[in-house]
Amino acid sequence: MAQREYTTKSKKAIKLFEEALKYYSAKRNAEALEILEKAIKADENFVEAYTVSGDCYADVGDFQNAIASYQKVVDLDPDFLSTSYKQLADVQFKTGDYESALSNYKVFMTKKRVNPQIREKAERYMKNAEFGAVVKKKPVPFEPKNLGESVNTDQYEYFPVLTADEQTLVFTRNQRSQRGDYQEDFYVSIASEDGSWARARNLGEPINTSDNEGAQTITADGQQLFFIGCNRKSGKGSCDIYHAFRNGSKWGMPRNIGSPANTSKWESQPSVSADGKTLYFASNRSGGAGGMDIWVTQLAPNNEWTVPRNLGDKINTPFSEETPFIHPDGKTLYFTSNGHVGMGEKDIYVTRKDADGNWSEPKNLGYPINTWNDEQGLFVAASGENAYFSSDRKGGYGKLDLYSFKLYEEARPTRVTYVKGKVKDKETGRPLGAKFELIDLATSEVVIESSSDQIDGKFLVTLPVDHEYALNVSKDNYLFYSEHFSLPKQQDITKPYRMDVELQPIKFGEKVVLKNIFFETASFELLPESTVELDKLVAFMNNNSTIHIEIGGHTDNVGKPESNQLLSENRSKSVRQYLIDHAISEGRIQFKGYGEEQPVDTNETPEGRAKNRRTEFKVLSGE
Repeated sequence: MAQREYTTKSKKAIKLFEEALKYYSAKRNAEALEILEKAIKADENFVEAYTVSGDCYADVGDFQNAIASYQKVVDLDPDFLSTSYKQLADVQFKTGDYESALSNYKVFMTKKRVNPQIREKAERYMKNAEFGAVVKKKPVPFEPKNLGESVNTDQYEYFPVLTADEQTLVFTRNQRSQRGDYQEDFYVSIASEDGSWARARNLGEPINTSDNEGAQTITADGQQLFFIGCNRKSGKGSCDIYHAFRNGSKWGMPRNIGSPANTSKWESQPSVSADGKTLYFASNRSGGAGGMDIWVTQLAPNNEWTVPRNLGDKINTPFSEETPFIHPDGKTLYFTSNGHVGMGEKDIYVTRKDADGNWSEPKNLGYPINTWNDEQGLFVAASGENAYFSSDRKGGYGKLDLYSFKLYEEARPTRVTYVKGKVKDKETGRPLGAKFELIDLATSEVVIESSSDQIDGKFLVTLPVDHEYALNVSKDNYLFYSEHFSLPKQQDITKPYRMDVELQPIKFGEKVVLKNIFFETASFELLPESTVELDKLVAFMNNNSTIHIEIGGHTDNVGKPESNQLLSENRSKSVRQYLIDHAISEGRIQFKGYGEEQPVDTNETPEGRAKNRRTEFKVLSGE
């Protein structure tokens, strides 16, 4: 700018301006602005001084004064610089004045001799301004509430994640350390009975170290933690994904999840599915659409992570997509992007996966969830009602605070609830770590495969409502346990479905009701949804190869006793035949029909009769 002929003849103004340029080049904007103000007083039509003043104000985020300066430039000389209208539009956009920004972008697009890259960027922002002008007039419900001083400090709190029951909150805090630098660590807070949060405490070793840890995600039951560690000896690149298990109240040693998930590039911001078997993350690894992309990897049967797959151009753009969050429904993904049409630098979007695995067109969450600022890091609770995020908005306790708000209906995920319980020894009451499966009875698909905690026996899983499920629980030296239940469409998603399991040690004479074996009405033909439980019984017999059992069939008292006797006998015979067909020696399996002789409940009610219609197996011997 100093090489051209100035728009002023005032030597005083020029001298002051050139002095200000030196301060501006040294990034000393405050001093530069002070001198520029004097230059403008020397000549109020000095266009160059207004231009650099606008640059100074824009650099420090004082957009209102930047607007005033750039507006003066185009008022004094509309053709002074080909980019003047774009500079004005850019800062108007950053204040949310989309209509003025759109108008000035359009003027800029008429200018000739404009750098093609600058023109391309202006076209993109013009589309954003057009979108913002429309969306801002149709605000969505949004009333954020600060999580309070027990969680937030005068420092930085961000990346909130919660367990499915919304009782445990884990977040990243970035604060000045004793060394004088800033240190990122994880903190945890437990919900109080009155709904407030207890004083957050440092998660401690071995998760937190003297290095930085951040961008954490936890499974729905709070038993697994994934997070980012950077510049570590065990790292594959600058930042890698690490994983740790919890037993009781203690966390195990984190380990790098390794290749091919981690590379020499930057992997960050993981989000784990409710069951811990699918991991979404952001990375600038090769093979992407450009900038940061969202990728997904899955846990293979050998407990290694598969080669990550790019989510494709429906989600990823040539710009950057980050902070993915996969909801416990397994098909609703929230993420941030500066490549899709939006209202600011980074907006939050939602996309949904269909039955074929295809993602829908991302939808902007709208204003005022998204603004002209940089929004990211959204977490949506399992209930789908409450969302959490970090913000530097006015009225907080510090630089970044954690907030919650009620997510409006159209942006919510599929309704899910959670099943919560404890596994224990039936005789001693001792908590047990046991394997369990949850099966969708309509499809026979195993939707959850996990374990209860080894120390306290507790488990927590999330499940979509409006389904019927089978539960199978097993542990060595115990009879396996089965149950079935339904989660109706109107299930209260704020309250858990409670299910405590008592496992019976293997003893001769003990019985187990096979609650997930089903027959056609008044028939001994097994229904397909019985297969999962029958296969569990096959596995039990194989794992306990010396055991002999009796399959017992029972009915209610509806109908003729002799008919019920025959039906119960044929049903027990059908189960026996399934075991024989699956390589269990017929000499190990007896069968007997008891008809209506051994009810376990009243036959006077539908519920009682349902309990009386059952198939059992009894341990006869171990010889």
